[in-house]
Amino acid sequence: SRFLSNMTHEFRTPLTSILSLTRILLDRLDGQLTPEQERQVQFIGKAASDLSDIVNDLLDLAKVEAGKLSVRPAEFRVADLFGALRGMLKPLVAGNSATTLAIAEPDPALVMATDEAKVSQILRNLISNAIKYTDRGKIHVTARRGPNDTIVFAVADTGIGIAPEDQERIFEEFTQIDSPAQRCVRGTGLGLPLSRKLAALLGGGIRVESELGKGSTFEVVLPRRLTGLTEERVLSAPSAEKAPRATEGLERPPERRMPPASFGARPSDEGVLSASSAQRTVRSTEGFEAPRAGRAPSVREEERG
Repeated sequence: SRFLSNMTHEFRTPLTSILSLTRILLDRLDGQLTPEQERQVQFIGKAASDLSDIVNDLLDLAKVEAGKLSVRPAEFRVADLFGALRGMLKPLVAGNSATTLAIAEPDPALVMATDEAKVSQILRNLISNAIKYTDRGKIHVTARRGPNDTIVFAVADTGIGIAPEDQERIFEEFTQIDSPAQRCVRGTGLGLPLSRKLAALLGGGIRVESELGKGSTFEVVLPRRLTGLTEERVLSAPSAEKAPRATEGLERPPERRMPPASFGARPSDEGVLSASSAQRTVRSTEGFEAPRAGRAPSVREEERG
């Protein structure tokens, strides 16, 4: 964990420089680009953004395992969370007319008091995974009240599905399923393990139902209120032996492509990086923690710390 933490911090400074310089080029600060140059710069930015996501996932994983991940509980409406997710993630399927992403409108009265940034991170990981493995079909995201004052989030897709013998392995770190249908999809095998750890950190859990060739449904069950936390604290994920109350009755189950314009550069107050802001960012990259690509400014601020 210490090695991962140190290495990820070392990666952030050059990554921030790449992302900021890419933004400067796309803002035409030094003149116009040809269409081919613009396309290549977008590829550079996309690759750096993907690497930044991996670095951040590794750092989060190291923090969870070291028991040093901050939890910031606050009250929020699930409808507002879904609105932010809709804006962030719908562009991911905009270029694929064969796949649709439907994020439902939850009950406006559905309110949670937990760490919104981490709930958002869990759902983004699950939705991104669904998009990755659904070449044609539909992804449906919902939220409903569950038993024992819980909220159940569901991400259902009509993708390639998961074999019964692999439905536990997908939650193992750095594990990718070696099946013909999944070999063509690249990833690090970090998203689902991290999501499960984050759910446990919030007192809940994740379960999956899937059938090969027909699709998968991932359900995240979280307490509506994270009790016992009146201020920011640092927690470690509970061990597997201590089943969280929110997941009583649940059985243990047997990655994001961002649009070129969302390279994860540091936003201004208005959420848009100007050329002058980008220059200042490049000059002051030492020690700067690159935000995750494609996330709303409020989420970045909540995850920073």
